Amino acid sequence: MTSGGNGAFDVAIIGGGINGAGIARDAAGRGARVLLLEAGDLACGTSSKSTKLIHGGLRYLEHGEFALVHEALAEREALMAIAPHLIRPMRFVLPHASGLRPAWLLRAGLFVYDHMGGRKRLPATDTVLLNRHPAGGPLKPGYRIGFEYSDGWVDDARLVVANAVDARERGADIRPRTPLASARRVAGGWELATPAGPFRAAALVNAAGPHVLDVQARAGEAPAMAMRLVRGSHIVVRRLFDHAYAYFFQLPDGRIFFAIPYERDFTLIGTTDADHHGSLDRIEPSEAEVAYLCEGVNRYFAKGISPADVVWRFAGVRPLIEDNSGRPEAATRGYRLHLSEADEGAPLLTVYGGKITTYRHLAEEATSLLARRVPALTGKPWTKDRALPGGDFPVDGLDDLKARIAGRFGWLDAANVDRIARAYGTRVFGWLSDDCGRDLGGGLTEAEVGYLVREEWARTADDVLWRRTKAGLHMTADQCAAVAALLGT
Repeated sequence: MTSGGNGAFDVAIIGGGINGAGIARDAAGRGARVLLLEAGDLACGTSSKSTKLIHGGLRYLEHGEFALVHEALAEREALMAIAPHLIRPMRFVLPHASGLRPAWLLRAGLFVYDHMGGRKRLPATDTVLLNRHPAGGPLKPGYRIGFEYSDGWVDDARLVVANAVDARERGADIRPRTPLASARRVAGGWELATPAGPFRAAALVNAAGPHVLDVQARAGEAPAMAMRLVRGSHIVVRRLFDHAYAYFFQLPDGRIFFAIPYERDFTLIGTTDADHHGSLDRIEPSEAEVAYLCEGVNRYFAKGISPADVVWRFAGVRPLIEDNSGRPEAATRGYRLHLSEADEGAPLLTVYGGKITTYRHLAEEATSLLARRVPALTGKPWTKDRALPGGDFPVDGLDDLKARIAGRFGWLDAANVDRIARAYGTRVFGWLSDDCGRDLGGGLTEAEVGYLVREEWARTADDVLWRRTKAGLHMTADQCAAVAALLGT
């Protein structure tokens, strides 16, 4: 279905984050000729800078976001079914802290959380005595009870890439590193100016995340609603605990943060909520945010940390709808879809807000809304039950897949079998062989890099080491430089 060259498309999507990639997949699967333009790499912004959770958002209940939590919990179930390699169940422990939210309130909130989203696969909440629970060991003395509940973990950047790969295999033209210069309505659609030349499309979708208002301006359109940009920062430190549980912690200022097992040898800690007013070109955690997260860890864990212990830090800007909430953490995490009126000419659909857990449902709604004005979108919603690339195995089948990989490639150690099974699912057999070339460090081989370049649009060392894999965490500076040299960047 892809138009040759810079030909005409039915739908052009601006933004290669999770919402743009999800809409591209859905629309291509419904029969449209789809073009996706992304200024940088896929998932190079907010969609790779999340806390890596597929969750309902327990804290959103406190802000009255019941509809959002219900939607997200239902999507949690759906996404685990279609991407069992990228998304896995995780048990969280929420210690009760004296002087903060009372235990009865936490228990009541978790009861609602358990029952409002159609939970089927995950175990329910349980009250635990921390002196008898593995999660209690690393904590300071004095935390007596906690609540163990379920949510999901996700490789966020790989989820974006998987949607883009599926979109391409259904005919979409995916073009990273192709920024939109301008868009204007012409007879029969939109004309898009880019460094790669002009493109034409019957309909335009603005899914640019934090850049949504800038893209709106490039299309000559006034925004339908105001946006609030909120920065969420994260730090990664050497492993703080040996068990597989994650933590959900409260802080005296009313905020919360997570401490999550990460990449075998590390702990991921986040996030903050700070209004962002600066450039969107290079977003980094502030020193104050790093110190804040370290202080949170030191409030709970017996083993303290300082900013000097941080081995990686990253921040993403969430594009939230301005609802005049006083505190940034109280601003809605919901989304709105705005479709231009028919008398304005060619359709423009703008995505305001959104979160990674609800991306599939957002994409389904967006494509159905667009179908009212784009005749090529003839198909019905289909993404809820169709596996993403590599996810075509049972929800509980990851161990069987790892056994197949280990049995066929006996030279792989258990850590690398686990890593590549979770990253690629069944697609691993498309590149893994007994001759994978040089070992570049961190389990990364020349064959894997070649696959990422050939099939997943990787071009730079950052694309490979920090988005499509997290091998950079396990490599020396010289090894990272060797990957950059291999890629010619």
